[in-house]
Amino acid sequence: MNETTSERIARGKALRADTPRSAHGRWAVDEPGRDPLSLLEAANRNRVASLIPVRHARMAVSPFAFYRGAAAIMAADLARTPSTGIMVQTAGDAHLANFGGYATPERNLVFDINDFDETLPGPWEWDLKRLVTSAVLVGRGNGMTKTQCGDAVRATVASYREHMRDFAARAPLDVWYARIDENILIDSVKTAPERRSLSREAKQAQRHTAEALVPKITTVENGRPRFIDDPPLFSHLPPEEHPEEFATDVLERYRATLRVDVAALFDRYRFADVARKVVGVGSVGTRCEVLLLLTDDDQPLLLQVKEAMTSVLEPYLSVSSFENHGERVIAGQRLMQAASDIFLGWTRNDEGNDFYIRQLRDMKLSADLSTFASSDLETYAAVCGWALARAHARSGDPAVIAGYLGRGDAFDEALVAFAQTYADQTERDYERFLTSIGGQA
Repeated sequence: MNETTSERIARGKALRADTPRSAHGRWAVDEPGRDPLSLLEAANRNRVASLIPVRHARMAVSPFAFYRGAAAIMAADLARTPSTGIMVQTAGDAHLANFGGYATPERNLVFDINDFDETLPGPWEWDLKRLVTSAVLVGRGNGMTKTQCGDAVRATVASYREHMRDFAARAPLDVWYARIDENILIDSVKTAPERRSLSREAKQAQRHTAEALVPKITTVENGRPRFIDDPPLFSHLPPEEHPEEFATDVLERYRATLRVDVAALFDRYRFADVARKVVGVGSVGTRCEVLLLLTDDDQPLLLQVKEAMTSVLEPYLSVSSFENHGERVIAGQRLMQAASDIFLGWTRNDEGNDFYIRQLRDMKLSADLSTFASSDLETYAAVCGWALARAHARSGDPAVIAGYLGRGDAFDEALVAFAQTYADQTERDYERFLTSIGGQA
């Protein structure tokens, strides 16, 4: 039966009877049987053993760095929290550092979620709770007060709530075409100096392309560019891994996942070199290669080949409907992002490892969260809340979510309580982690 927008909003509001908005503020601290370190150990099992110390070192830097690498812990914890039962395509790891700017196929700069390794259909609340907790951890790391951290959470949730109500009133096509472009992003900043600074950063991002990067990471050997080794974070594959054969097989299977027009463009390039790159915090230990491809006149294309493993959400939700986890990542990315890289695709190597492929550093714009004052954090977190609402509205029902959230701040205040309490939990887990690895922050 078809429902009007008003009826769907009312249906969402009715869900408060079973799951009051205030219920989302509760977190049962350290319940019996909770074992976060075992979850981290399990997450390391299929990673490159020699990179586990690098992963641990990066996670040991701060509670927020630990949080970035501990998505598996929060997934298990979120599975024990209240849920409305409204499902969307979730990012699965929606913390503040997983948002940023990048190029659309039309070469415009947009702001959006940019990491989908854990994407899976799930409760919309899970993404939002992970996002707001990250805001508290960033704020604490920057010396902010409890009140200032709470204000950052309020800004995030209010932005999500208000934009979700806006999307509920729009036609599905309008929601699909909605995006946060460079001008909208700059206008969202509160002060003129901040707007000028962001404008400069946006212009710099337009120069973050393969053409600009290749001369910095390659040298010329026998007349051709070749990656410069910088071990252990960037280095050529050892001969026993047959790098050229790996690249050839991976690219052949990858090409079959491209649209016909993109495949025709891809065919103008040929393989030139491959190197292994250590990326991020949560991804350290998964295989990640960078491929250099060149045209006949040496115009470059840089592709990142990143291993896709089982989502940390899968033990608590449904098994992915995709046979290849690389395809799972790409499908989730296309569903949630306003615009996606034309070179997105997936592949599998002879050992049965799944990978997804995208361009490397295509007009990438990332915020340095460690420099944020309280006003910066509020502004940035609010934009992230906006982007998350738009992503959820594409796959879920924005009217039902908006009806549940309402116009007031009841849900906002519940998530302030949750974020503060779960940030406390994360800091305790962090201390246990430091003890387990014999390290110090």
